[in-house]
Amino acid sequence: MIASTRRLHVLSEASPSEQRLIELMTRVGFGRIECRVRCGEPVLDPAPLVVREVKLGCERLIGAGCRQPDYALKDAVIELLAELKACPDNADVTIEVRHGLPHRLLVQEVPRG
Repeated sequence: MIASTRRLHVLSEASPSEQRLIELMTRVGFGRIECRVRCGEPVLDPAPLVVREVKLGCERLIGAGCRQPDYALKDAVIELLAELKACPDNADVTIEVRHGLPHRLLVQEVPRG
């Protein structure tokens, strides 16, 4: 359920915590990030749990990722940030990362009613 009215296009339009999450996903490459969402924003302090996947027996690209100060956000990132905005307050989320981009979002929440 996407409930955001704000449409992001470039990194500089994202909030500081969203920018940190985007940079973290780029550094992780493959794996998952577990954090809490408060008021629609990822909480990265204290540091989230990061689990990196390392494929053995093949070359790895070190330092891959965007080095520009500002760049266009991929659709998967825009969709992730919109989904985080729609998360219940204090929800625990797991973001699965592939090629430095969000691949899947798991939201832990308590059903109401």
